Amino acid sequence: MTRPKIFLTRELPPESMAILRQQSDLTFNPDDRVLTKAEIIAGVQDVDGLLCLLTDLIDDEILAANSNLKVVANFAVGFNNIDVDAATDRKILVTNTPGVLTDTTADMAFALLLSAARRVVEGDQFVRAGNWHGWGPLQFLGNDVSGSTLGLIGFGRIAQAVARRARGFDMKIVYWNRTRLSPEQESSLGVVYAEMDEVLRQSDYVSVHVALNDETKHLIGARELSLMKPIATIVNTARGPIIDEAALVAALQDGTIASAGLDVYEREPELHPDLYQMPNAVIAPHLGSATIGTRTKMGNMAAENCLAACRGEVPPNLVNPESIG
Repeated sequence: MTRPKIFLTRELPPESMAILRQQSDLTFNPDDRVLTKAEIIAGVQDVDGLLCLLTDLIDDEILAANSNLKVVANFAVGFNNIDVDAATDRKILVTNTPGVLTDTTADMAFALLLSAARRVVEGDQFVRAGNWHGWGPLQFLGNDVSGSTLGLIGFGRIAQAVARRARGFDMKIVYWNRTRLSPEQESSLGVVYAEMDEVLRQSDYVSVHVALNDETKHLIGARELSLMKPIATIVNTARGPIIDEAALVAALQDGTIASAGLDVYEREPELHPDLYQMPNAVIAPHLGSATIGTRTKMGNMAAENCLAACRGEVPPNLVNPESIG
């Protein structure tokens, strides 16, 4: 069988690259940067499969550049960077990498929560600047995590993993989700359901875990932030546009809420300019899945999805089954 031709928009972990090299004629972007649309269009010429990242915007113009393109394999759980409807119309399969980053992202959410609550980054910067001259009773006072209330906006797999971690801190857990769990599920997870406004009012810490779509863009805005406690912290490891970033900055500046832990941003890699200087915002560079093990699993899954589709098989993580036929 002829080896499939695959174009990869950025280098993946070594194990994943080995799979692709062994089973395909691979071309890839060797630079650690996002390719331009023109570069992606040039790259997809005469290939069977495109393996891309969440940072690559794959629109109909790119899909139309190669009438023989079989698959767009996304190195991500989300796929809002791909025009799935256009791909379906062109009978191009789209795949993602679900289920492999649940615990890693939950760890990151809790790391941000703890860092913001206990002002870890501020303290680190203070010591590195040579400003620390000994312990003091009022230095960098933060807020307790143990015994506090955690609110979860959205309650999928990652949010449930965060809830399991919160139980270890003896936190009360309230959640809002479009679909409420059964009483038995709530009992087993140790969580209580409330409408979103009430979750925001009750919580000392709020962690956001909804998918990004037209309904959830700016789900958390100025009104929602105003419902939160002045001592509250908000954490976002989901998608940046779910929170109105300008409204969040204003809430942090005027004391509407105490702090934020952010791993995603509304227009990343750009941030609201004020965030760079705000000591009460912990800002991470989209590290949610950034462990060797998780990124390797993601890369292997994306490679297998792409290779299967190129062979004419139904890939294991197909997001548009209606494209077949």
